[in-house]
Amino acid sequence: MRAAPGHNGPVSPYRVMMVCTGNICRSPMAEVVLRERLEQAGLDGRVQVDSTGVSDEERGNPIDPRARAALAAHGYPVPAHRARRVTSGELAERDLVLAMTAGHVRALRRIGGDVADIRMLRSFDPQAPAGGADHLLDVDDPWYGPQNAFERTLAEIEAAVDGVVDHIRAELDG
Repeated sequence: MRAAPGHNGPVSPYRVMMVCTGNICRSPMAEVVLRERLEQAGLDGRVQVDSTGVSDEERGNPIDPRARAALAAHGYPVPAHRARRVTSGELAERDLVLAMTAGHVRALRRIGGDVADIRMLRSFDPQAPAGGADHLLDVDDPWYGPQNAFERTLAEIEAAVDGVVDHIRAELDG
C-alpha cells in the first residue's frame, strides 16, 4: 500500500479510475461493476472508483441508454452520471488507472506521462488472450452495435473485475 511522503502510515482511500473514449459506455459500466464487487468484498469504504474519457466530445452527457439498460438488466444500480475528460492532475491522484483499450493507454500516457499505474482492464481477466499485441485485451466498443453489443461489453468487464478486486485487496493488505 502506498504511503504519503514523510509518513509511515497508509494513505486512504485507494483510488481507481476507469477510462474509455467518451465516458458514456464502457468506463461508467466498469465503474458501476467494480463498485458493486468492492462492496461485496467489503472493500467499498477503503476504495474510491470513478470514470473518465480521453475525449471531451461527450462532456456532460449521461450514461448511454443502452449501457444503462444492460446494467439494469443484470441488477446493477445505475447512478446519475455526467461524462468528463480525464486530466493529468487526476491521473497523478489515482493509484490505479484501468483503460479499456491499448489506444486509451497511449492517450493516457500522453496526457499524464508516467504519473499513474495505467493498465488495461482485461489484463486482470484470467480468460483474456495472453501474449501478443495489447489490442487483444481491448474491451469491445459497443457504441456502433445493437443492444447485445452492450451485453458483450458488460461480460468482458465482469470477467476482469474480480481480478481487479484481488489486486486492490493485495495492495491494501500489503
